[in-house]
Amino acid sequence: MTPAELADSIVAAVRDAVANGELDVAVPAAVTVERPRQPEHGDYASPVALQLAKAARRPPRAVADLLAARLRTDPGVAAVEVAGPGFLNIRLAGAAMGGIARSIVGAGAAYGRAAAARGVRVNLEFVSSNPTGPVTLASARWAAVGDALAQVMSAAGFEVGTEYYVNDAGVQVERFGASILAALRGEPAPAEGYHGAYVAEIATRVQAANPALEQLVGAGSDGAGADDKALAVCARDGVEIMLAEIRSTLSGFGVEFDLWKSERSLHDAGELTAAVAELRAKGHVFEADGAVWLRTTDFGDDKDRALVKSDGRPTYFCADAAYYRDKRRRGFDRLCYLLGADHHGYIGRLRAIAACFGDDPEQTLDVIIGQMVTLSRGGEAVKMSKRAGTFLTLDDLVGAVGVDAARYSLVRASMDSALDLDLDVIARQTSDNPVFYVQYAHARISSLIRNAAALGLATSADEAFDAASVDVSLLSHPREVDLIRALGELPRVVETAATLRAPHRIARYLEETAGTYHRFYDSCRVLPQGDEEPTAVTAARLLLVEATRVVLANGLRLLGVSAPERM
Repeated sequence: MTPAELADSIVAAVRDAVANGELDVAVPAAVTVERPRQPEHGDYASPVALQLAKAARRPPRAVADLLAARLRTDPGVAAVEVAGPGFLNIRLAGAAMGGIARSIVGAGAAYGRAAAARGVRVNLEFVSSNPTGPVTLASARWAAVGDALAQVMSAAGFEVGTEYYVNDAGVQVERFGASILAALRGEPAPAEGYHGAYVAEIATRVQAANPALEQLVGAGSDGAGADDKALAVCARDGVEIMLAEIRSTLSGFGVEFDLWKSERSLHDAGELTAAVAELRAKGHVFEADGAVWLRTTDFGDDKDRALVKSDGRPTYFCADAAYYRDKRRRGFDRLCYLLGADHHGYIGRLRAIAACFGDDPEQTLDVIIGQMVTLSRGGEAVKMSKRAGTFLTLDDLVGAVGVDAARYSLVRASMDSALDLDLDVIARQTSDNPVFYVQYAHARISSLIRNAAALGLATSADEAFDAASVDVSLLSHPREVDLIRALGELPRVVETAATLRAPHRIARYLEETAGTYHRFYDSCRVLPQGDEEPTAVTAARLLLVEATRVVLANGLRLLGVSAPERM
């Protein structure tokens, strides 16, 4: 009996009590079932009685006593105690506890995933760095976290669409074009332009793709518009080249987006004008000092925001408003933005945009702010990238430690904390390296299963394997029970990680589960040795080992990290 199945039993007990007139409450669609902090309190606990007491107009312990009596008749439940103000402390029958392993192996890759869709469409935008340079180390964190969050939320039943917003319009693109043009002329980049060897590389590629550009470049500022033409070509082609590099880098990192949304496309399609018109019709737009403004202070922003400058050009904020409107018009119920530490001020602005369009920001918007990443080696800061010039890149990190170590290390810390990655630690194949610790547990299990097959023992890889024939009630050793309880937690951890937008919880769970498995393995011999004959306990423990492999593989998959069978 998995925790989810136990929750269903509790809901059924409430439903029966309501049907018999013993309780007058609305039957909850789901109830909380969790592992108690103290093992002596039982296998699982539920506060359902405390949650129902007010509606039932009865003391929580009275409601708990009523539900406990019904649960004790469930063959999968060995005992139920009412504790404290009305908690249900539940112990499962041996076969029911061991049955968790059977259920996990039966579910395979589906274990940990929600059985039904929530009917909620989520737009998840992340990375979205300007197409004016390589993917930086800070953006690398969002690539790993955003992709993992998309997988976790999908597993929890959300319909997730991932998106990269390409800022291919505005001042930054103009400065990028000017930097490329300067490189072609052998001149220093503008003061606010872009530096580094990559700019010169792109300039060479732009020149190669546009032979006629040489004449425009040589014309200089006296070339009767030649400057403007050269600048336009450099900006256009430079962005295309840089964007192709960004796509390649992210793809090599295992990150693929459902949509690459161009800011320029919003301009060209008249979406900014349409957004301003809608906001004006809703009564939130005013004009002052020759500019067009949105009255965002009505919705908690620290100041009103300009939509259109006095010279008639739309602002970045106007594009943000149009982009929000575009996402909602595409049918997304909730918009999730993953932004860097320097974007904290965007929270109030985006919430105000949502409110001005008539939405409740609490229902339609999530803005997650992440902190910076630094690299060190042996306690010494890693110097800047030679190619980028002033910053470290995702390619630098992957080149140093590989994709798996990079992704896992970037995901396992909470997003609201700064992250210092020691390259020596995350590249090390020892137990003090978290990703190796988890992957090694999976590889160790895979080796054990191969050895079992070599001994002629049945495993789930065999077509004739019958998990129902395994006597899981024999899994009663304390280390076996600890491991079963840990494995049963994956669905709850996935749900929590999705709800809190916290994929690092998956990583920490995997590390704890790997540790629990190692302790089990050290205490409970799985395979027979020498001339020993396999027993029913052998089969039960082998099933438990296979269940552990499923959990570790499924969890690593959610993080975009491989589950190696050999290391």
